[in-house]
Amino acid sequence: MFKKIPHTYVIIFALIVVAALCTLVVPSGEFLRVEQTTSSGKVVNQIVPNTFHYEQSSPQIWQIMSAFFKGFQRTPGIIAFILILGGAFWILNESNAINMGVQTFLNKSSSLEKYRLFKAIGVNNLIIILIMLMFSLFGAVFGMSEETIAFVAIFVPLAISMGYDSITGICMCFLAAGLGFAGCILNPFTLGIAQDIAGLKMFSGIEYRIVIWLVMTALGIAFVLWYANKIKRHPHKSLTYEEDSYWRKSQKQSSTEQTSPALKSTWITLFVTSLVQIGFVIYCLSFEVSSATILLLIFTLLYMVIGYLSCKKGIQFFALVILLFTIVYLVLGVVAYDWGFTQIASLFFFMAIICGFAMGKDASAISQSFIAGAKDILSAAMVVGLASGIIVILEEGKIIDTLLFGVSNAIEGSGKVGALSIMYGFQTLLNAIITSGTAKAAMLMPMFSEISNLVGLGLQSTVTAFHIGDGLTNLITPTSGVLIAVLGVAHVPYIKWLKFAWKFILAMVIVGWLLLLPTLFFSLPNF
Repeated sequence: MFKKIPHTYVIIFALIVVAALCTLVVPSGEFLRVEQTTSSGKVVNQIVPNTFHYEQSSPQIWQIMSAFFKGFQRTPGIIAFILILGGAFWILNESNAINMGVQTFLNKSSSLEKYRLFKAIGVNNLIIILIMLMFSLFGAVFGMSEETIAFVAIFVPLAISMGYDSITGICMCFLAAGLGFAGCILNPFTLGIAQDIAGLKMFSGIEYRIVIWLVMTALGIAFVLWYANKIKRHPHKSLTYEEDSYWRKSQKQSSTEQTSPALKSTWITLFVTSLVQIGFVIYCLSFEVSSATILLLIFTLLYMVIGYLSCKKGIQFFALVILLFTIVYLVLGVVAYDWGFTQIASLFFFMAIICGFAMGKDASAISQSFIAGAKDILSAAMVVGLASGIIVILEEGKIIDTLLFGVSNAIEGSGKVGALSIMYGFQTLLNAIITSGTAKAAMLMPMFSEISNLVGLGLQSTVTAFHIGDGLTNLITPTSGVLIAVLGVAHVPYIKWLKFAWKFILAMVIVGWLLLLPTLFFSLPNF
């Protein structure tokens, strides 16, 4: 099937052509939409049921060549984020901090092998299990998705150093977060909005959703452990063995390098960044004293202490501290302040600047390094723009609502099992086109809620079908900007990820459907 591997650009351009051909066959149509504010304060563009109407056909054949440009216009945020992330990690990698940190971590963890329990489980296995559990929980609780792009640059080198491959590193954070996103315990962006639109109390029915999350996470961890240990026994069987030479070469070079003593600029950077954080905490406390501001104060004090100790050990260790606290503030910002691409990109841009100054670079040298990093990851950013062209073609051809209207007609009269299965299947397929969970909730839930009432299907079952179907195909579809960015950072071609993941994702889609069926036979609480 994959004997001759085409370039990722070729695959996505072919999908644009297919989407354009669909606009010749499928009639154009639209639902009316109104802006609604959810109980959480988020404004969504919600479909009005029973307002579908056909419109003049709008073929998109001549628009194929402009889809690339319009795709860039549609996703400027994620493209800019990828370029900034590439520049930031290039500067960080010039310090050799990540590779040195990985080796230090592995040397420390290998000492646990002397304990019988750890030796029986395997320290590396335990590392994979704990990391995947953490990221799956992040995905289930606050919908971690875009944030995994940054973590790939950490876990891919870790996986390579442990004797695995870059695919294992991607699975440790991105795949785990995606499974948690589908399991969905408290995610306000999918589950919360879907329940609000359906008229259910936000996060009600959490008991069974915890069961769903546990099952999906356990299966994901088992699959990754099986794959990782197979690759460790036979490294050449890895689909990305050739691509991983990029990471192996980097680690080989770093193994000969020694820790560099802190420079005067390193100490100045610690002092200035400490002052900045203290000033920011005082500014926040002047407005309100909350759990978030208290955490900011604690993290600032920890940064000052750990930063001082790391500076005494060397530049690389201080760079690791900067990375560590960047991630800490990222998680705090997402959870407490609803950060998006703009804030996260700004955080990593700041990380790049202070890492550069800590290494003794002047402004011009930092700029040159940043440009080199952005150039290195430019191809991934371009793929995101190209993939967005698929969605542009479908939207401008006005066929998405027509498909939705056809599915809604098919659901009526299909019975409870049939209705639930069609909703789940359509949501899973639609997720391959529209990756935003919030947009799909506003699009699907008004209509699905109405149909569920007509066929006597519980609204909690409908919501569960929505959130399980909302996460899985994000892990494989080329229209997912996050996936394409993750693969770009890891230097993994899309077609090789597809070959690795498609069977597992298909199996998880089936598991998701099986987990849906029990909701037909017992009622999830609405409170």
